[in-house]
Amino acid sequence: MEPIIGIDLGTTNSEVAFIFDGTTEIITDNDNGILPSCVSIGENGDIIVGAEAGNQALINPEKTVLSVKRFMGTDQKLKMGELSFSPQEISAFILKELKERAEKKINRTISKAVITVPAYFTDAQRQATREAGEIAGLEVVRIINEPTAASLAYESTNPETQRVLVYDLGGGTFDVSIVKIEAGVVEVLSSTGDNQLGGDDFDLKIVDHLVKHMETEFNYSVKDKPAVMARLKRAAEGAKIQLSSVPYTTIEEDHIGKKGFKDLHLSLELSRTEFEEMVEEDLARTMESVNKALKDAAMLPSAINKIIMVGGSTRIPRISQMLEEKIGHLPHSEIDPDLCVAIGAGMQAGREMGLEHSGVLVDITPYTFGTSVVGEVDGEPSGTMFVALIRRNTKLPARKSDVFYTMCDNQEVVDVKIYQGEAPDALDNILLGNYMFNLTRAPSNSEIILHFDLDLNGILKIKAVEKKTGNNIKAVIENAISRFSDEELSQTQDRINGLWTEGRESETPLKEKVQTEADIKELPSEYAGIISRAEAKLAQASEDDRDEMINLIEDIRDALSKNRMEDAETFKKELDDILFYMG
Repeated sequence: MEPIIGIDLGTTNSEVAFIFDGTTEIITDNDNGILPSCVSIGENGDIIVGAEAGNQALINPEKTVLSVKRFMGTDQKLKMGELSFSPQEISAFILKELKERAEKKINRTISKAVITVPAYFTDAQRQATREAGEIAGLEVVRIINEPTAASLAYESTNPETQRVLVYDLGGGTFDVSIVKIEAGVVEVLSSTGDNQLGGDDFDLKIVDHLVKHMETEFNYSVKDKPAVMARLKRAAEGAKIQLSSVPYTTIEEDHIGKKGFKDLHLSLELSRTEFEEMVEEDLARTMESVNKALKDAAMLPSAINKIIMVGGSTRIPRISQMLEEKIGHLPHSEIDPDLCVAIGAGMQAGREMGLEHSGVLVDITPYTFGTSVVGEVDGEPSGTMFVALIRRNTKLPARKSDVFYTMCDNQEVVDVKIYQGEAPDALDNILLGNYMFNLTRAPSNSEIILHFDLDLNGILKIKAVEKKTGNNIKAVIENAISRFSDEELSQTQDRINGLWTEGRESETPLKEKVQTEADIKELPSEYAGIISRAEAKLAQASEDDRDEMINLIEDIRDALSKNRMEDAETFKKELDDILFYMG
């Protein structure tokens, strides 16, 4: 059976999950399974992903990309040093890291994945996610909404009938969904949200506060200093996390700047109350989305049996308070909010593999898709009246057809425009594509049938048919919004693979790359012993020590494999020093 992994590709953090003996597990790599969604270029031109890349952001922010998910579906180019990348390419590096992590764990090559996206991701963003997977060498067999994945994770441990509100506030996006779980069926009743709201925005509120403090306290501006702003961003994120469990925190950054010959040191106390005041308006926006989701599901707050919290930002106490006030009971977080989406993705991956499961997944589209016609908007004649074919909250896959008519005799062409949105005037919605349809000079009121086909991944296919002649056009919206042609995709894959392997050891068969206990035993005893001791201490080491220990372990193995005994001895001594001070 070919393995399929489940991936939560997040704005701030990403995770990968797989089913082992019927149980979905987050795959770890000397960590808790959470991979920071950071990509950087190292000093040797090698690609760095994860915590190490996050550290690189402090010293070389111009060579590091954070929160790439916010750029998915756009044409924006992201700079890392002298190189320029599309959002798909940056995301592909993260996916490749997760793919290799999973391959090490299960000791098999992996080429297929289920990837989650925010429920409110547009077609362009979903297609960009699929392209990122392809660039990373993964066939994306299914794209599912993050709230749906979270519901699957909870459904596995809560089989009774329930109506669930999924509140998903991550690093860069926000979703809220109403889900019904009944008789093993997970059905999404409504979904709404905001693609540009998340923990990153809260961090920036604190950063602005710190910038103003430095301007007032030191008469010192840092907005044009990328390295300083990167340090403030890291400090702000740390303060936000601390304020979830303590009422006050002190933000301290020594040597944050220099004014003349004087070193500047930042030390500022921030209270939870101050922070909550900074983000109150944003949190109120999320409650508006909760109201909208309830209305779309035709449900009163009292009908909700459970609130599921998803995403690290949901740890902010004010959020639980607001939800309790609105719904009437406290939210649940039995499953780690950072991990439940990945667990749900892993469960769906198992289903795609044909493994035993309980429950059927019913997903929906959070958007309305339609076209524009001549008609009336707000009682006034208009050439851009929006006509919906597939309405938001329709179950997927969805197919819908409607008939339209030509305007005049001998009409030669129709401009078929496809929109996404809810506004009555098509011009207020998002234009996904337009297609010129050549007609056969038929009389006015000749029928044209427009077919929409929206698949499980939210990708829209259209077909327009001239009823009298059978003449037709076909199109896939992803062709209009895709950032890559087949040829460009192939070239991009080659480029990304080249950068990925540059500075790394040449590719070897997977079984040779995976370290096992037998490998350690084959090392000289003095080296095998210290490596075993170090690996046993990793869990209790500080983040800096852990990173250094992991690097030294790999350095020792690499030096021994190349018979560089002096280097191996040096690395062994450095590792021994760390263990001595830890013990």
